[in-house]
Amino acid sequence: MAKAVNNEVENFIAQLPDERKAAVTKLRQVILKNLPKGYSEGFSSGMIAYSVPHSLFPAGYHCNPSQPLPFLMLANQKNFIALYHMGIYAEPKLLKWFTDEFPKHANKKLDMGKSCIRFKDIDDIPYELIGELMKKMSVQEWIDTYQAAFRSGKQAKK
Repeated sequence: MAKAVNNEVENFIAQLPDERKAAVTKLRQVILKNLPKGYSEGFSSGMIAYSVPHSLFPAGYHCNPSQPLPFLMLANQKNFIALYHMGIYAEPKLLKWFTDEFPKHANKKLDMGKSCIRFKDIDDIPYELIGELMKKMSVQEWIDTYQAAFRSGKQAKK
């Protein structure tokens, strides 16, 4: 896992409200420890970003090919900490696994959108489960899933 070459991530964490710093820092550590080799950490759109670098996927993100292929974002929102996981959005089996496992690891009900996992109670973040989620999709699996979803999306628009 390549870390950001600048201080944007550290500056972002330093500016968080005190009650969120520890949780975001711990989530970041869990992500860095468990995310498969090849993803890189950076900062994008006001969030900590984990993506597939151009060296591994030269085409980049279809919406803006100058950007690396996004995979995961860690954000501080007004009322919660959010984890945006594109693999959960694109891979139904991974979504099912996560939604089945979540109640075994947390006391609160799962609060999520299509790719957004919201943590309103920072004392009930299932760090172990997030670590397991990080291990579930290699860079190549994400590239393959992304390309298949993009191809099917383009075909559906024709």
